[in-house]
Amino acid sequence: MYEIGKTLVSEDVFAKKFVCDLAACKGACCVEGDGGAPLTDEEAKKIEDDLPQIKPYLRSEGLEAIEKDGVWYEDSTDGEKLTTLINGGECAFVAFDDDGTAKCGIEQAWKEGKTDFKKPVSCHMYPVRIQEYRNFTAVNYHQWDICKAACDCGEKLQVPVYRFLKESLIRKFGEEWYQEMERVDELRNQ
Repeated sequence: MYEIGKTLVSEDVFAKKFVCDLAACKGACCVEGDGGAPLTDEEAKKIEDDLPQIKPYLRSEGLEAIEKDGVWYEDSTDGEKLTTLINGGECAFVAFDDDGTAKCGIEQAWKEGKTDFKKPVSCHMYPVRIQEYRNFTAVNYHQWDICKAACDCGEKLQVPVYRFLKESLIRKFGEEWYQEMERVDELRNQ
């Protein structure tokens, strides 16, 4: 673990290699798993506020789930807010393109300038997961078999997880924090 600001970053964030390969996985992380995407209180509010602009990018099943359950639900284990799921399956905000690849309806609305919210930072940072504690934030790599193609691609291109996630990590923690990540990686490799 490496202490950077008020975070503890696992070795795997530096050591593991990762580059998403949507052609291989078809966005499986948006449709598999046992819960929705973690949301901050601010993100939940932003999605609720921007829902009219996001709705045109969603499937009818997603719209029905949101109409019935709202845009988020509370995890019974830790009280975390998670994006609503369709019948306990894929995220309610998932849409599929012509080849069956899962796309984020929130991100599609953002790409077309309908909202200034790109998507939940937890989605943007995947395969990194964060856990907030009282005195620090844990930054960990989440290994999932559905991302094998991304790991293979990252190995081939020699791209560490944190470099692949540069934009999202800066979005979450700031430019100065990311520059410290780069310094730590340089020291690790000496």
